[in-house]
Amino acid sequence: MTDRYTVISADGHAGANMETYRNYLDSAWHEEFDAWRGKYRNPFRDLQDDGRTRNWDDSRRIAEMEADGVVAEVVFPNTVPPFFPTGQLIARPPSAESYARRLAGIRAHNRWLAEWCGGEHKHRRAGLAQIFLNDIDDAIAEAKWAKEQGLAGILVPTTPPDAAGITPIYAPDWDRLWEVCQDLDLVVVNHGGSGSPDYGPYPASKFLWIAEAATFFRRPLTHMLVSGAFERFPRLKFVITEQGASWIPPLLRQLDAYHAQMSSGRIGELAYGDDDRLPLKPSEYFARNVWVGVSFPSPVEADSRHEIGIDRFMWGSDYPHDEGTYPYTREALRRAFPGTDRADLRRMLAGNAAEVYGFDLDVLDRYAATCGPTYDEIATPLGSLPADSNSPAFTRP
Repeated sequence: MTDRYTVISADGHAGANMETYRNYLDSAWHEEFDAWRGKYRNPFRDLQDDGRTRNWDDSRRIAEMEADGVVAEVVFPNTVPPFFPTGQLIARPPSAESYARRLAGIRAHNRWLAEWCGGEHKHRRAGLAQIFLNDIDDAIAEAKWAKEQGLAGILVPTTPPDAAGITPIYAPDWDRLWEVCQDLDLVVVNHGGSGSPDYGPYPASKFLWIAEAATFFRRPLTHMLVSGAFERFPRLKFVITEQGASWIPPLLRQLDAYHAQMSSGRIGELAYGDDDRLPLKPSEYFARNVWVGVSFPSPVEADSRHEIGIDRFMWGSDYPHDEGTYPYTREALRRAFPGTDRADLRRMLAGNAAEVYGFDLDVLDRYAATCGPTYDEIATPLGSLPADSNSPAFTRP
């Protein structure tokens, strides 16, 4: 072991450009794709101009990540797949009319991703296949395909409360998918950003979206904890990513209190029977089945590890997003984790992600031996904040 940390980002984003996606799209969709592409306009700054190539250029991506001290990453989508109205992580679910072409679009992305993650840098990447929740059979088929292609898990979107025709993930109908994921050791992951309702064309709509977004994209954790899925599938791995962490301990205390009250048979005017109360407390399912990918943690977010559990906490950079820690990852770690025990920090920066997603730490340690942050470097409290960073790692307490 060297005197350097091995750093795995539990939150990286990548995707292909439009021309490349066309090559992975079923040819039956090419004509419609060409028409759609002619009208498409890219909405994201980190997908424009010089920043675009970070999403797919191996040489540039590896060089920038190593310069920042990061040797591996869990890969979420970033560029806009064919037929999407906007980026995957904030797009609403497809309607019945758009489902077929949207499904063709995410399958094009997934096939590109599997090839990209399985290439020269396969030891450094754990890719997540996108699925939709509109059709359970299609979701199961894509999960099985993902495992065959060497991907690490599936990305489950958050369903907005005003979306119609989608079976919620707390319904027992999804047991068929959870069983497949448990048996194949596929991680089920939910990323923050989606799940908000349509606020309509009003002056306050954009403000309301940002003010309430966290309310909606945090719902899947509660849904999974109380659905009984973890009771029926005790080896199922569920991860929430880029959703913060400090809100989780109060939520678990609240859910545990409801669980305890149910034992009396009533909560206020609501009656509860034995079938309504799970054998374990929600916090106990969390401690066994759930991990948290905490992107760009501030000191307050980092402190929540003590209640969440060191073995549940995975650090993430959010590269190449504008709010990510690049190129100041070392500074971000120094601000978030001053005085942290080395063994604990090794676990949060790499050990947990390796266990959850299947990274080979022996291989990654060899990369980190030349580019990882040193123990002494991260132990040095950060003096001044980077003036040109937009990351919450430096703007939040």
